Amino acid sequence: MLNSPTRISRFGFVNAYLVPEDDGLTLVDALLPRSAKAILRAAEELGAPIVRIALTHAHGDHIGALDDVVAALPGVEVLISARDARLLAKDKSLDPGEPQAKLRGSYPGAKTRPTRTLAPGDMVGSLEVVAAPGHTPGHVAFFDRRDGTLLCGDAFTTLGGVATTDKARLPFPLAGMATWHGPTELESARALRALQPARLAPGHGKLVESPLAAMDAAIAKAAA
Repeated sequence: MLNSPTRISRFGFVNAYLVPEDDGLTLVDALLPRSAKAILRAAEELGAPIVRIALTHAHGDHIGALDDVVAALPGVEVLISARDARLLAKDKSLDPGEPQAKLRGSYPGAKTRPTRTLAPGDMVGSLEVVAAPGHTPGHVAFFDRRDGTLLCGDAFTTLGGVATTDKARLPFPLAGMATWHGPTELESARALRALQPARLAPGHGKLVESPLAAMDAAIAKAAA
């Protein structure tokens, strides 16, 4: 599994990932504030440079170290969906066609601006951008078709078992508590399951191999 991502975890429950590419590493998400040293150290241990940063969404536990990592890596690419780029810039307005639900969770913003914004179907190295709105309006996942890894951000969590985040669920309610629009999130969970991933790499919890049955159970529980 030479292409498999390396998980970087803070406090055992907030994750970022380093995905190997021919030209270096893609960092998926940027953890909590004051995590830059851990991220840079992990890349150094892998013996490759971080050449791009791809963000699943703009919540504070996924962009916390972004500015510090960018400061340490001149010229690094920074990629986020066009929709969540607005949230990264602290624009919390909703579009007329979107569910007019309250934006939940932390949106601290960042000084860093994306070098490119992403749309579904775009490629980030070997990662395909997949729309997964609901947790935030512009939440995306990244699907590595080389080995079937789905870097799902907060569309699913795996702490205490695979779960959707359409609403707060024990034993890890925090992701659900930060979800913007539950019905949209659940539809995104179904769409991600349809990709038939071989491996689930969440923003919170451990990687899960062969996750389809667990994803099905989580979706069924949410829909009940």
